[in-house]
Amino acid sequence: MIKHRCTTGKERRIRRWEHEHILERVQKRLDDDPSKIPLRSKTVEHPFGTIKAWMGATHFKMKRMENVATEMALHVLAYNLMRVTTILGVPKLVAPMRV
Repeated sequence: MIKHRCTTGKERRIRRWEHEHILERVQKRLDDDPSKIPLRSKTVEHPFGTIKAWMGATHFKMKRMENVATEMALHVLAYNLMRVTTILGVPKLVAPMRV
């Protein structure tokens, strides 16, 4: 029992992120089939490693969550454009824009 860890205050609050259920579902899927972990590492973590290397593997240049979120969004956009350019090539990427 963990009752001894509870607060004795008048108000008891539990903080939970609004999307916590999604993280729990992902964790359950990984717990049910651990063989998915290497595949997840290969497909999900590579972009973050690449972006981190682009950033100099140090820290964000901006401060405050709103600015950091914008900076990260720009890094992700740049990564995605590089991937599309590599996969499709510039002519196929530009062709729909010329119509």
